[in-house]
Amino acid sequence: MNTLVLLLVSFGTAVMLTGLLRTAALHIGFLDKPVARSSHSIPIPIGGGLAVVVPVFIASTTVFYTGQLEKGLFLSLFGAYAVAIVGLIDDLKNMHAMWRIPLHFGAALWSLFWLGEVPALDFGFFTILNQSVLFVLALVAMVWLTNLFNFMDGIDGLAGAELLFVTGFSLVTGITGIQSGGSVLFTVACASAAGFLVWNWHPARIFMGDVGSSFAGFFIGLMALFTVQAGVMTYWTWLILLATFAVDATLTLACRFWRGDRWFEGHNTHAYQHAARKFQSHRKVTIATTLVNLCWLTPLAIASVLYPSSGGFFSLIAVAPLAMLTVVLGAGRP
Repeated sequence: MNTLVLLLVSFGTAVMLTGLLRTAALHIGFLDKPVARSSHSIPIPIGGGLAVVVPVFIASTTVFYTGQLEKGLFLSLFGAYAVAIVGLIDDLKNMHAMWRIPLHFGAALWSLFWLGEVPALDFGFFTILNQSVLFVLALVAMVWLTNLFNFMDGIDGLAGAELLFVTGFSLVTGITGIQSGGSVLFTVACASAAGFLVWNWHPARIFMGDVGSSFAGFFIGLMALFTVQAGVMTYWTWLILLATFAVDATLTLACRFWRGDRWFEGHNTHAYQHAARKFQSHRKVTIATTLVNLCWLTPLAIASVLYPSSGGFFSLIAVAPLAMLTVVLGAGRP
């Protein structure tokens, strides 16, 4: 099946599956009921992220058993599926962080074990080669990404649009440089994110839920390591691609910690949430973020692929103005 056909089939499947999930959620009362910090005012069905998780699972299993996906990557993906299950339980039962985070670390340990050697981290003026150090950094990064998407999934369309952007860029960049099974995974994830967005675009008729947001973050972290291993992208490329999410979430958490707030509890003080209230529109903020991704971050990400030794410099250029904008918007402040 060629890439275009796979994109269309995956998109159609995700659209239909999301609709079915919405109907089921309404039937069983699986709803996200608004609280003081919510960005919505009425109960909304939740769990739509399964429309991404299920197609990726089916695709990975299919390409593995047809010999297009190596065993290590296939088994490492079960860490992502485990994180999705934890997210689903969290959606249903509101699991405490003291249980959720250790499970995320366990899933990351599993995935890193099967993925193999962690690629070196090149800063330009020095390179980290020690596998023990690289393993710890990768472990923390994967757990952070898992929760990063959860933090940033607070307004209609934002997390789905980010997943679509990142996987779409990765598909175009790595389609000729990575094994066919890896390209299939990016293709299915990209198209499924687009299909989910049909239902999640403002006004959202279903939310992604932790099952989708945590899976998206973990999956991206895992595939980032895979593409760096394959030599088609760099760590800096991924930092640039994820800059809008990484900067907002990191500075918000740092500000709340500095202020002495209960930083580990839910809140609505991210820069994107302040922006949505300021402009009274989820759609405007999601579109603006997508335009930043396409017009600002994409050229810098491409440059980091073409000139990998200057990746740190391009990352600094990408992050600096976003950090200033995030501070101006009041990240972390009530």
